[in-house]
Amino acid sequence: MQLPKTHIYLIIVLAVTFTLFYVSQYNEPPKKSDESLVPKLDSISAETEPVSESERVRLEHTIAAGESLASIFKKYGYEAIDLYLLTQSEFGAALKSIYPKQKLSFLLRDRELIQLTYSANPLQSYLFERDGDKFRSESTNLHPDRFLERKHGVIENSLFLAGQSLGLSDNLIMRFAQIFQWDVDFVLDIRPGDEFSIVFESLYLNGKKVEDGDILAATFINQGKSFEALAYANQDNRLDYFTPTGKNMRKAFLRAPLEFSRISSNFNPRRRHPLFKTVIPHRGIDYAAPTGTPVFASGDGKVIKASRTKANGKFIVISHGEQFVTKYLHLSNFANRIKKGKRVKQGQIIGYVGSTGYATGPHLHYEFLVNGVHRNPRTAQLPKAASIPPNQLENFLYKTERNRMLLASQISKDID
Repeated sequence: MQLPKTHIYLIIVLAVTFTLFYVSQYNEPPKKSDESLVPKLDSISAETEPVSESERVRLEHTIAAGESLASIFKKYGYEAIDLYLLTQSEFGAALKSIYPKQKLSFLLRDRELIQLTYSANPLQSYLFERDGDKFRSESTNLHPDRFLERKHGVIENSLFLAGQSLGLSDNLIMRFAQIFQWDVDFVLDIRPGDEFSIVFESLYLNGKKVEDGDILAATFINQGKSFEALAYANQDNRLDYFTPTGKNMRKAFLRAPLEFSRISSNFNPRRRHPLFKTVIPHRGIDYAAPTGTPVFASGDGKVIKASRTKANGKFIVISHGEQFVTKYLHLSNFANRIKKGKRVKQGQIIGYVGSTGYATGPHLHYEFLVNGVHRNPRTAQLPKAASIPPNQLENFLYKTERNRMLLASQISKDID
């Protein structure tokens, strides 16, 4: 029996509708409320969990006058045991002789010190990194390009102003003055018209000047009198300065153990004391200078006192062999590691200008004793340092000849 056409059409429509409904139900995405389709927490891989970095903090510190690494650690609350471990590393000894204006960079993780960078100068730095219960350390020494420069100047007001007008750094000008300090007082003896010339190294990295090198030759004409100094390294590789005939420019003692602005009180056995208004001998010289000005050991010797009294304030006494003793009074602080028994070299920083004790203002009171008798440091006969030995004189003349010639020229030459 044949079905009517209307019945056939109805059967086809119902079949298609049923098929579409079935397919849609099969492919429908699971509903969020269907707990059977939610993965268990313990089935998730740990790698998919978000990982937060430990907190890291970097602190930059510029060393100030009178600071030691111990005082810096105490200031920031760092562990004393870390300081000890740092100094026990391969290059830890470098941290025992830090100086003002050098840089320290601390890196901490969760408040624990994990790295320290010590920049001794633009060319040398030390890196200390935590390695378990100790620190590993390494030293980086950059090798700059070296050039020679020659400058000539005429003084109108002061050596510093004349040098600055030529583009010389304050550090270089100071080192120049230190070469001639036994023969010229750059505060009291300078006159307009005095002249100077200097040959020195300039150190460059990647085409940029990073610092001044050694002064190799220099002349100074003071009130018509000429002085000439030539650099020469001795057998200990210590650079010193000599006259063209090989005599040492350096005396055994500095005339003034600091860069001072003026003499506030001279050596005077009949001086009337400004505080007590009575005649009390002034057995030294008072050099006025700002608080914190570095004070140098005037000669090689041994610290026999580094203490404090009500009258002297903080003071240092240095013995220079059997004959000579020097005293430094009213200091604001001692330099790092300066204490009784410490051996010091001429020009080494031992303390800083202050006004401790009986003082009306910041200054250094400096005394110079010969065989226990006070002498005027500015007029006393000072023993000379060793000159060039006769058997080295020919080598000295040969090695310094080029620098002598450059003093009279305008040549800037690459010496690498």
